[in-house]
Amino acid sequence: MSTRSRRGGGGGMVGAIRADLQRLHGAWMELVFPRQRGRGHSVMGKWKPETVPQKVGYHGWSALGKIGLVLLYPLTVIGLATRYYAAKLDSTRTRLGIVGVTGVALLGWGLLTIAWGAMSYMEQVDIPLDAVLAVAAASVVATVSTAIAATFSKVGGRGVTVALAYPFAMTALFLPPVVAALVTPSLHPYVLDPSYEFAVWVLDNVLFVGNINGYLRANFQLEGAAYAGMWLGISIPLGWFLGSVVALANLARPSE
Repeated sequence: MSTRSRRGGGGGMVGAIRADLQRLHGAWMELVFPRQRGRGHSVMGKWKPETVPQKVGYHGWSALGKIGLVLLYPLTVIGLATRYYAAKLDSTRTRLGIVGVTGVALLGWGLLTIAWGAMSYMEQVDIPLDAVLAVAAASVVATVSTAIAATFSKVGGRGVTVALAYPFAMTALFLPPVVAALVTPSLHPYVLDPSYEFAVWVLDNVLFVGNINGYLRANFQLEGAAYAGMWLGISIPLGWFLGSVVALANLARPSE
């Protein structure tokens, strides 16, 4: 049994979950009350309320934190999974460096662009020129976004990583196919049409609050570059969300 499992009061998954919940709840309690994470203050011991007002406030704050954990812990699990795969990518970035990561992205997308360009000139393969331009445009977007994400991940602290590195990483994932579809009509049924249906669903089921959907429909048309703007608007908050749940996972289960 690992040291972490013994500290959590049990082995395996149950012990790990218990330890996560205790650590998160201790961090919540320490926002208001001192010395609540126990072993982190082993010399002085854990602070306990003494007066009646202290006890009421202490147990009320504790109950509120437990209710919050019902919502937060599933996000912590998402953060742990995201952190695992992000660590794999970060390990590759560390070995290659920012220039290396950018070079790999440029090489991969560049070779794909060259391959599509070469096939467009072959009589046996009918690839229109606009498809080649689509791959080239997607290559630029993916390479630039990858370089920016790697740079902020390398030079920034946790706040910069959450605010900038994750959003640009999501941009590198989402925008290239949209850019390609904007200049390639044959890709519309596979990229733009599903994007339109997704936008309609969001407007009808999410942004109906405060008549936001009515304002958007009256003032904007989802066509052309608006598709890229839409996915950029999705990439940024999604990156913030993933960065935030990773930060939450680091709080619950610090990286070793």
